[in-house]
Amino acid sequence: MKPPAKEKLPAYAVILAGGRGTRFWPRSRTRTPKQLLNIVGSRTMLQQTAERLRPLFTPQQLWVVTNREQAAQVRKQLPAVPGAQVLAEPIGRNTAAAIGLAAIHVLYEARRHGADDALMAVLPADHFIARPESYRSIVLRALNVARERGAMAVLGIPPAHPETGFGYIQRTPSRGSRTSKVFAVRRFTEKPPLAEARRYMASGNYFWNAGMFFWRASTFLQNLRQFLPKTSDALQELAQTIGTPRYQRTLAAIYPRLESISVDYAILEPSTRAKGAPKVHMLLADVGWSDIGSWAAVYDLLAKVPGKGAPAPNIAAGEHFALDAEGNFLWSPNKFVAAIGVRNLVVVETPDALLICPRDRAQEVSKAVKWLEEHRRKSLL
Repeated sequence: MKPPAKEKLPAYAVILAGGRGTRFWPRSRTRTPKQLLNIVGSRTMLQQTAERLRPLFTPQQLWVVTNREQAAQVRKQLPAVPGAQVLAEPIGRNTAAAIGLAAIHVLYEARRHGADDALMAVLPADHFIARPESYRSIVLRALNVARERGAMAVLGIPPAHPETGFGYIQRTPSRGSRTSKVFAVRRFTEKPPLAEARRYMASGNYFWNAGMFFWRASTFLQNLRQFLPKTSDALQELAQTIGTPRYQRTLAAIYPRLESISVDYAILEPSTRAKGAPKVHMLLADVGWSDIGSWAAVYDLLAKVPGKGAPAPNIAAGEHFALDAEGNFLWSPNKFVAAIGVRNLVVVETPDALLICPRDRAQEVSKAVKWLEEHRRKSLL
């Protein structure tokens, strides 16, 4: 007896590109946030994300969810992606709504081409992957896991240190090779205190949550209907208007009604508590991942680790001179920089602003943005 043929499912990559990147001020602004900048390398983070996926997905299989302020720049940076596949949210409503918006479009597109369902890879636009070939292999495996109806897959990053700023995935204990197994997820944990993060690392069962998800479009929409019924009903109302003149008007009307909550809290966490066979699965992704969450993280990524007792290198975007200076990140591509007797600083210069802070306080740059918002300094935002 022949085994049943695999259901033919088109696969699409959904790139989430609507964030503001406030910790990368003064380069990151409302219309040109982190993902639309060349933070690491000559290409923007969004372009690098699309290029990393190119062997697996054609431009016609890419969807991007962004906002109205950034949509034009997204289309400019990804000219091969059909303009209609750049979805502009009228107002930010967090990742559950953004993914739901993409899911109704992906399902509509799949059905338009004769398929009943589609696979979705949901990926951030602003992360760094040092080993793209290994990453693509894991993406293919995750999509295969997601073929099963009701299954959801996430990528778990082996923790390099007890980080308190990331979410964690707790998987079931290992049964066999750590590099080839797919593990059931026991629970998700958000940003633990340092002592708890150290326990997580020591256990070997906790991994960083990179925010990369895989499922069928129908699986996600079914979970949305179960856990966020109001958002589900509103998006189904919108789905009826895709491809009609009523779409934009309906989008503007329904989007403010959607619940603002992350997909982790809304869908994944309650799914791990559901009775029965595990629904959420984790694949180990040792791919040289970094979320590049601050200027300090950019320094860490670019700086070569010095030998014991050697001075930490300075990283500069342009011509510079350093005397008794080490561990500095100096971004001023159009001006000569002289650094004398300073250590572990972040200096970022733009035509209208200058940031100076210790590297270990780079996470606090967002507070400067908040101050500018409170004082209505729109020209600096």
